Order: sequence, then C-alpha cells, then structure tokens
Amino acid sequence: MPRDATHDLLTQDVFAQIASLAKSESGLQLGDEKRMMVQSRLKKRLRETNMESFQSYGAFVQSEAGSAERRMMISALTTNVSHFFREEHHFDVLTRELAEVFERKIAQRERIRIWSAGCSKGQEPYSIAMHLLGAFPALKDADFRVLATDIDPQVLAVAKAAHYAAHDVRSIPEALCRKFMRASDDGSHFEVVSEIRRFITFNELNLLQSWPMKHGFDAIFCRNVVIYFDLETQEALWPRFLKALGPDGILFLGHSERIAVPEAFGMRTIGQTTYRALASTHRQ
Repeated sequence: MPRDATHDLLTQDVFAQIASLAKSESGLQLGDEKRMMVQSRLKKRLRETNMESFQSYGAFVQSEAGSAERRMMISALTTNVSHFFREEHHFDVLTRELAEVFERKIAQRERIRIWSAGCSKGQEPYSIAMHLLGAFPALKDADFRVLATDIDPQVLAVAKAAHYAAHDVRSIPEALCRKFMRASDDGSHFEVVSEIRRFITFNELNLLQSWPMKHGFDAIFCRNVVIYFDLETQEALWPRFLKALGPDGILFLGHSERIAVPEAFGMRTIGQTTYRALASTHRQ
C-alpha cells in the first residue's frame, strides 16, 4: 500500500507542539517561518525512530518514553556552524584586556578559567587555547583550563575527537597551526595536538538548566547561541553570566547579538559585542 504523502508533511498543529517543546527544553525560538526548515531537518528523525508521520513523532517526543529522542530532536534543530578563530577581534580583546590578569595569575599560581558556552564542534575552545598559549607560553605550566559545553552530544563527540578536514584549519594563523595541529600523512586531515587538548574539558550542558561548575570565569564566550532565544530568555541569562564571571571577567557574544542596555544588567560595553561588569556590581 503506497505511503500517504500527508504523513510526510508537518502540519501547523504539530509544528506548534514541536516548537513549544523546543523552547521549553532548550530555549530555541521557532517562528512560523521555520516550519519547512523543521520539517526538513526532522525527516531523518522520523526514519530513525520508525515513525510513520510527524503527528506520531510529535506525540512520541512529548511522551515520557520519548525523553532520549527529545535530545536528538534538539540536536537536529540546532545549527552547528563554526570555524577556527571566528570573529578574530574577540581573541585580540581577550589578550589585550586580560593581559595583566593572566600574568598576575600565572605568577601567583591562581586558577585561570575560560568558558566556551555553545562550543559546537570544538573550533572555538581549541582556538581560545591556541591563542592564549601562543600569547602566554607560561600558561602550559599554570592552572589553566577551558570548559567547553554544548547541548548537543553529537557535536561534542566531534569536538572531543579533535579531527578536522584540511579546509577547516585554513583560518588558523599559520604559526599556531604549525605548532598545535598535526597533519595526516596525506594532508587531508588535521588533529589538535595533546598539548592543547589537555587543557580543555567538554561537557553536555543546557544553558536553561542549572550550571554545576564553579563561578569565577575570566572570560565567557557565548557566541551565536542566544540569537535563537527570545528576549525574555536572553534577559534571564545575562545575570547568570554576570554571576559566573570573575571580578575582571569578560563576556563575548556573537556578531548579531546584543545586550540592549548592559547597565541594566550590571555590565558595560568594552568593545564590539564585548561586556564587562560595572565596577560597582556586587556579586553574591
């Protein structure tokens, strides 16, 4: 019996259910204009779960039995586009604004912590570590760590593997690439060397849920993540990021993301999509 073509269509009602679930689970904002995109991205999930229609899939992901599939659904709906040294000006700000902090902490053997929130396939945290170790070689013997988190376990697996195609590494400065990337015999792939990998910890984390790690980050990179959240969700995150930062800490957002009135959240702008706590801000 031929398959009913309507089974392959995501109706407005089922789309609304999935969009509501995506928002409650991950903060993902899916307007009506995204319905065809959602339909396209979830077709594979229907095949993988042997669901006959979007209607049955929608019912499944909302059920208790569908809890694992909800994670897979969010993974399918999340855009994971990144590259090494994306928005390179942020790396320049990082070393310029925090040079004295890093040098003092290295000398006094204090902890140095950077958080890559929404690390995707790992290019961002690896870029951070390469850049900082290139600028401050003494970090290799310091209490230095980069925490890299993402909601998507599939992209985290790619990040942990630390293997990238040759075209992916072209944006890495040549000197850093020679020092911190190892080419395959045929030159088609590159691997991040262990000297960099040992400083990075990858963990699965939903930004809308509790954050188990300690506060006091010297910098937080949360770039091209909150653009998918509505304003209410964004404004609930700013105080949490502020609290997670150390006294001199800096928050970096993506090029299309802004804190409209940073002073209202205890922060000030120090550069393009770059924020630091006001001197008078009190942290608990």
